[in-house]
Amino acid sequence: QVLLVESGGGLVQAGGSLRLSCAPSGRSFSSYAMGWFRQSPGKEREFVGTITWSGEYTNYADSVKGRFTIVRDNSKKNTAYLQMSSLKSEDTAHYYCAVSLHGPMNSVLTGDPGVFDVWGQGTQVTVSS
Repeated sequence: QVLLVESGGGLVQAGGSLRLSCAPSGRSFSSYAMGWFRQSPGKEREFVGTITWSGEYTNYADSVKGRFTIVRDNSKKNTAYLQMSSLKSEDTAHYYCAVSLHGPMNSVLTGDPGVFDVWGQGTQVTVSS
């Protein structure tokens, strides 16, 4: 059963922008923190950024800070977005969104994947140089 569905990935030129979406399927996650992660072939899953349930707090990996922004819509859309700009070839990866149901806030904000309980199947982002 897929509970989170990512979309918006694709091929983009370096310097371009993409917006990824993460929408729940079957239940709402509006009361929980959400995170974005990415993984390239041969590499471990990497923290990208997180956002608290209210959207009040966000945190980003140094590699994307200033270029990526996470926002969420807890209204009817119940969707989180990863806005990516000034994309680089090293941003090429499979991007995943995840929800933390019980994680302590410090672990959530620092992107410890172990405290994220629900994961989507991901969407591929390829940045051509």
